[in-house]
Amino acid sequence: MRWRPRPDWKLSPHPAAPRRGLTGRRRFAIIASIVAVLLVSLGGAAVAGVFGAAPQQAGAGQAARRGAAAARAGSLAGKTATPAAGAAADARADRTSCVSVAHIGDSTSVGMVSPQWLPDPAQRLAAQYRDVGVRHTWINASGGRSIVEEMPDQRNGYLVASTWYQQGFRGCWVFALGTNDTANVAVGSHVGLMARVREMMSAAHGEPVMWVNTQTDLSGGPWSEANMKAWNKTLVAACSAYPNMRIFNWAAMVQPAWHLADGIHYTSAGYAIRAHAIARALARAFPAGGHSSGCLVS
Repeated sequence: MRWRPRPDWKLSPHPAAPRRGLTGRRRFAIIASIVAVLLVSLGGAAVAGVFGAAPQQAGAGQAARRGAAAARAGSLAGKTATPAAGAAADARADRTSCVSVAHIGDSTSVGMVSPQWLPDPAQRLAAQYRDVGVRHTWINASGGRSIVEEMPDQRNGYLVASTWYQQGFRGCWVFALGTNDTANVAVGSHVGLMARVREMMSAAHGEPVMWVNTQTDLSGGPWSEANMKAWNKTLVAACSAYPNMRIFNWAAMVQPAWHLADGIHYTSAGYAIRAHAIARALARAFPAGGHSSGCLVS
């Protein structure tokens, strides 16, 4: 029997949506300072389309062919098998009840759908979701994205989710957001961390949601690891109010070697590991043959 949320899991949208961040010149000054760092290190924003992905990204060179030195989450360190090589075994052990998945992410998701970072399609996020039983995948990843603030010609995470729901999407949601949100709050946004979580949860309308928590290697600045930990604590605190919510504890498994020099984004190997781990976490969060217990998924 496939996992289904209980009837009481259907939640109405949050009645008081937070303000869209700061206004006027100060709002755009904050966003510009944050986006500048992300786009310089990433090589440009990218958006993956529904049912597929076609981002433009800086080349990854030999690192892409080294791919993912990873197997399943929990035993990644020291392994040398790629996610593609381990897919058959994982498919038998890890299956999700989520037939359709909507993944909304920032620049830390762009590399997971990029042919330049991951030349092997089997390593990319959509293929990894298929390996755990997902049949329909909607992916939208954009550099510099947050839940609230927006860059020119970009939709924030809340608006992407709301639009997809209005267009008829029903299924499981994966929110790989928060890295830019906690930075925006750190530099002066009046929309707090919990308000941002509530905003995204309202867009899911009670459907199953898995958040991917955040981590950086930075000791200071808006994207510091201390700020990421504050975001992660906020996610955990929100879980008691949302029985349809799970959190993949990415922060507990990520290793410094998977990061680029900026301490935020990932190498090709890191993106392959991340895509593989997120898909397997979804199968543990919303399994095909039962019901997960607890909020945090490791």
